[in-house]
Amino acid sequence: MQIRLAAPADFEQIWPFFKEIVAAGETYAYPRDLTQQEAAALWMTAPRETYVVEQQGQLVGSYYLKTNQAGPGSHVCNAGYMVAEAARGQGVAAAMCAHSLERARALGYLAMQFNLVVSTNQGAIALWQKMGFDVVGRLPRAFAHPTAGYVDALVMYQWLAPSLSGEAG
Repeated sequence: MQIRLAAPADFEQIWPFFKEIVAAGETYAYPRDLTQQEAAALWMTAPRETYVVEQQGQLVGSYYLKTNQAGPGSHVCNAGYMVAEAARGQGVAAAMCAHSLERARALGYLAMQFNLVVSTNQGAIALWQKMGFDVVGRLPRAFAHPTAGYVDALVMYQWLAPSLSGEAG
């Protein structure tokens, strides 16, 4: 498994699993009918960095890293991860998360925040907690799940920098 910076041409291989995940409507707050052009702008252009996971010449996962908020919140980053169905359960998401935490520190971010982790996505919640994230908030009925109805969304957070003496919180 190799994780590398994404090239614009990589989106052709990302698009099939991206489209499948978004169309399912179970984990991302993107319109389920997002076009390929709109998806490429969200995943490849808007983030600060986008990476792909390559296995035997095929892209099996991708993640983005971006600043979560502007100005006084710019020390906190956000990331999103997608794994092709055939590669799930093989450690791809864990590898991407570990890589994204390293990249975040290298880029000078002091924390990473996941703004909307759907409460029905128990596998992701368990993995993010294993990777050091804490649930710091619950947004009641914030996600319209296609089969479970309105479900809660979690805000998950990890401080990345060593604590400073005299620091509050």
